[in-house]
Amino acid sequence: MPEESKSKSDQPKSVSTKPITYADAGVDISRGDRAKDRIKYLAQKTFNRNVLGGIGGFGALFRLDLQKFKSPILVSSADGVGTKLKIAFEMGLHSSVGGDLVNHCVNDIAVQGATPLFFLDYFASGKLDPEVTETVVSGLAEACKANGCALIGGETAQMPGFYAEGEYDLAGFIVGAVDRDKLVTGADIKAGDVLIGFPSTGLHTNGYSLARKLMFDVAKYKPSQYVTAIKEKAGTALMKTHRSYLHVIQKLVAADMTAGMAHITGGGITENLPRILPKGLAAQVELGSWPVLPIFDHLRDLGQVSQDEMMRTFNMGVGLIAVIPAAKFTRAKTLLDRAEEKFYIIGRVVKGDHRVQYT
Repeated sequence: MPEESKSKSDQPKSVSTKPITYADAGVDISRGDRAKDRIKYLAQKTFNRNVLGGIGGFGALFRLDLQKFKSPILVSSADGVGTKLKIAFEMGLHSSVGGDLVNHCVNDIAVQGATPLFFLDYFASGKLDPEVTETVVSGLAEACKANGCALIGGETAQMPGFYAEGEYDLAGFIVGAVDRDKLVTGADIKAGDVLIGFPSTGLHTNGYSLARKLMFDVAKYKPSQYVTAIKEKAGTALMKTHRSYLHVIQKLVAADMTAGMAHITGGGITENLPRILPKGLAAQVELGSWPVLPIFDHLRDLGQVSQDEMMRTFNMGVGLIAVIPAAKFTRAKTLLDRAEEKFYIIGRVVKGDHRVQYT
């Protein structure tokens, strides 16, 4: 039979007259390689004797110290910076978002008693800007170093057409370890236990979609604009770095002073505190027992936001809650006072239906 002829619609409209490269499609491999060489240097500054090999392998290698951890449980978490990045783009401020990411992930595993071991990041943009990339990774490396955590690998991706000009996404993955007998789960929490809250620096990395709408769409502020109600520039208030609570957590865990801890992130106290409460218990939280940061009061006023909505969207000035057994409270207070750790007594555990009751 005669060969079927192709229809005109199957024919390419034109064919390139010169060879097309990956760079022509928007991915400059050489540019990416130069950025990665700098990343290797920054990451290696966080290495310790448990990191095997260097950056560049298909998988990162880490030796678990079985002298330190006799019966180890690995604890992991993954997160991103979210729409806080939108403010970073507008302000051209890329140095602090790495710290936001690392500290968030560290807190997530530390509340279960885990010591951070290593961290991996994911950085993706439409077109790789080596200077911006280096600034972001510098922030990651500094935060890893401060938390005793090795930055041992990650992914740097160029995805033309996927991200807007000058924008990127940033996510991270952390692994830590804790001895089985030091694992903190909340299972031993009892009615009568005391709730203590540790202050946040600001919004940390949560509630930014609502905050941006209120500050920039409703109030029409510019990030560089000074806002009298919060006594600082709008962008400065919103870009305060997510605090790491690792050192205070380690003090409480080492002294066996806490029955459970909650990192107050997306969902606020309302949704995060019940995650550690055993069945049949509730948390009674006294509003007004800690100073609410001015940024939260101003956000509430700008949008006439209800109290319930505020409490389940923002941390409201409390970034970590520790549950202290009543019999250990005096010793825990002495420990924290000696360490000059600021904290507030914000409520108690009571019998109830596994939720937060505000009084």
